Order: sequence, then C-alpha cells, then structure tokens
Amino acid sequence: MELSSLLNRFSEPETLKMAKLGRELRAKGVDVIDLSLGEPDFDTPQHIKDAAIKAINDNWSHYTPVAGFLDLREAVCTKLKRDNNLDYTPDQIITSTGAKQSLANALLALVDEGDEVIIPTPYWVTYSELVKIARGKVVEIRTTVEAGFKATTAQIEAAITPKTKVFMFSSPCNPSGAVYSKAELEALANLFKKYPHITILSDEIYEYINFIGKHESIAQFSEIKDQVIVINGLSKGFAMTGWRLGYTASNITLAKAMEKLQGQFTSGTCSITQKAAVAALVGDLKPSIAMTEEFTRRRTTTLALVNAMPGFKCFAPEGAFYVFPDVSSYYGKSDGQQTITNASDLSMFLLNTAHVSSVMGDAFGEPHCVRFSFANSMENIEKAWARIREALATLK
Repeated sequence: MELSSLLNRFSEPETLKMAKLGRELRAKGVDVIDLSLGEPDFDTPQHIKDAAIKAINDNWSHYTPVAGFLDLREAVCTKLKRDNNLDYTPDQIITSTGAKQSLANALLALVDEGDEVIIPTPYWVTYSELVKIARGKVVEIRTTVEAGFKATTAQIEAAITPKTKVFMFSSPCNPSGAVYSKAELEALANLFKKYPHITILSDEIYEYINFIGKHESIAQFSEIKDQVIVINGLSKGFAMTGWRLGYTASNITLAKAMEKLQGQFTSGTCSITQKAAVAALVGDLKPSIAMTEEFTRRRTTTLALVNAMPGFKCFAPEGAFYVFPDVSSYYGKSDGQQTITNASDLSMFLLNTAHVSSVMGDAFGEPHCVRFSFANSMENIEKAWARIREALATLK
C-alpha cells in the first residue's frame, strides 16, 4: 500500500505524542503527573450542560447548516460586541468542529503552494503543520524571553516579501503566555495597513485566561478589520474541550470561502454542541471568571516553583495556563546514564525519571524551552515540581 505524500509534509503534534507516552506509562502502573496537555481540569458549567440536555430532549438531532445555526452565529456576534466591541453580522461567522478546524479552514482558503506565512515563535504546534498541509512556506520570526516573546513591527516588516500571504499569531499565546497590549496591536495594525494583500490570523482562544487586564483584539482597528480573521472557540474559556466548537469572524468573502471548504470536510458541527454553545456565549460568565481566578493562583505558585529551579530562565505568563522556561543550561549535563543534548532529551528525561509529562519547545519553534501546563490541581503542581527539582539535581 502506498500512502499519500501529504502525510510526509507534516508531523504528529508533540502535545498529543507526549500525552500518549504519559498514558502508556500510567497504564503500566506509573504515577505520571500530566503537565503536557492544554486542557482545563474543570467540568463544563452546569447551565451549558443543561442547554445540551434540553437540546437532546427537544430533538435537535438533525444535520445543521454548514456555517452553524443562525442563533449560534447571532450569539457569536453578541459575544464579540459585548467582550471586544467588534461589529460582525451572522453571515461573517463560520462555526466549526473546534478552533483547530477554524484555523485549517482559514489557511486552506488562503494559502497556495509557495505562499509564505509569517509566524512569530513560539507558536502553537499545529500552526506550522497546517501551513505545510496547504503547501505554504513557514517564515519564522524568532522572539526571546527578554522581549516577552513578542514580535516587533521591525522584525515583521523585515520578513515580508511579495510572497507573504498570511501573518499568524495568538494572544494570549500558547505556549509562552505573551499577551499583546492595545498599543502593540495598534502598531501591528499600522504596519499591516501598508500591506493590504496580507491576511492576519488572530488566534484568541485563550481570551478569558488573561492575568494582566482586558483582552484586546487586533480586529478592533477599522483600517485593517477586513484583513483579519478572528479565531476563537469554547474549549479553554468554558472548559468545553470535548464539545468541539470553534468559530471565525471575518469579511464575507473569506467567510464564504471557509464555508465552501467546510462543506466538503465536515459540514456543520454537532447540533447539540451548537445549542450548548449559545448558552455559553450569551449566558453567565461567572464560571469562566472563577476558573481564571483559580488559574491565577496556580500561576503564582507555579512561577515561584519554576523560578526556584536552578538554571531555568522563565517569562511570567500574562495569559493562558503555561510556563515556558528556557532550559538550555542543562544541555551537556548527564545523570551518568543519559546526556541531555536538547529540550526533547530533557522532556523525556523528566517523563521517565520524574514521571512528569511536558512538551519540548522544538514543537513550538523554540528549541531551548519546555512547556509545562498549570491546568492541573495545586496538589499535583506542587508534587510535580518537587519531582522535577529532584530529577534535575541528578544532572551534573
């Protein structure tokens, strides 16, 4: 059997790979603490579950419009106006089976073979692989811990060529936790209005998990609004990872293009999820706020523990629920059996020695870093970092 060459153009997500390795160890009876997956350890709020149950009882069990039920797209518009002061109409909204599909829709609608997509590092693992699937070329902009893991306008403009089709970023950022301020986004907007052929993919899935103030969207700047595709969803802010609901807000031309693509891949997303999503988007935000408050407490504890690790250099995340320390001071060290030569080695060392799962930074475009989640209980976080400290002490 000869498989498609498409499969050779991209890699399995390291986040999923590390989670799988952790499960395999756990199945052998090993007590593995998972700091790898980006999933809130909270249950979906009750009022959202109640809406889903009602939808089942009301027999919302048939095919849905490709773009999503009208009431859901209206709810997205209501949310965007309420939280972001963004004006969109339902025909500019496409709902999908998770924000990952929304990203895929956007890139496949925009990128032809050889088109360039600028992505600041570090970036979520799937960004680069989706570009490769679309036969585009990834152009990385390296950011640093010292710069708060943010790209400057000078860096971006230097990377723009006649082949540049898309600029892609997230704020809050997975994995770094960087959050772009309104002033920083305005500077980006002033840059991109000089390049109207470039579309901006703004991934805002971690919007509600923000530790420094109000979330700001680059779509708020009217001169470039039609160049922007806002990507968002329910997984992170509403603890609805398994429900699979993402959405885009864009100009109508792009919306129709993404709807056309989705019509051949999945059609409309789950009918019950859509009805639950309406309750999430326009309902009580207190559970989401409470969740962020708990993440704030865990962030404080995690930062204290990470900063106590000898040799770790860590940026204090401004959003999302990860720390992304530079661990390169351990390169070349050994416990007598294994020598650490890169972030992947260190991540695997911690899994097999400390029994703590993480994700190597290479997957995010930053080879000197490792991502650790704090979407776990305070007890597990404290236990995990005690194990990590003990394991690191064996490296000489």
